[in-house]
Amino acid sequence: MATRSLNHVSIVAEHLEESVRFYEEVFGLERIPTPNFGHPVQWLRVGDLQLHIFERPEEARRYAHFALTVDDLVTVYEKARARGCLDGDTFTHFLVQLPNGNVQLYVRDPAGNLIEVDWPDIASLPAELQAQCVRLEDRYPQSDWNRQATLFLEPVMADASQ
Repeated sequence: MATRSLNHVSIVAEHLEESVRFYEEVFGLERIPTPNFGHPVQWLRVGDLQLHIFERPEEARRYAHFALTVDDLVTVYEKARARGCLDGDTFTHFLVQLPNGNVQLYVRDPAGNLIEVDWPDIASLPAELQAQCVRLEDRYPQSDWNRQATLFLEPVMADASQ
């Protein structure tokens, strides 16, 4: 047996509607039909996957997160910055370059959930955004094994029009 893909990620929000609007406006996710679980819940489409948001009073865990691959990192960065939700405290920085050139952007939703936004190649980003990236190799030593790590198991073409 082999796992074929990630199906969905479930997160907790104190204010469901506020969190749903955040994902619609910042990431362009769309609401999809959702069963009644006896408490407020909304499912959202993320490409072929889903994000499930449950309204609960529990506090989100600091390092727990899910990752999204987007087709326009610059726009997501600008929208997140405008909302003041870039997270530069949890990991090394809010914008991190991995040894192989992949980029991770960290943001928090209104409920405090951490979201990692992944981009395949720093070279395809505008110079001003590249300049804001912190190189992981400059913070922590990387072995040859570490340098082989990739967020993308299949080749991804970055949009050079960014």
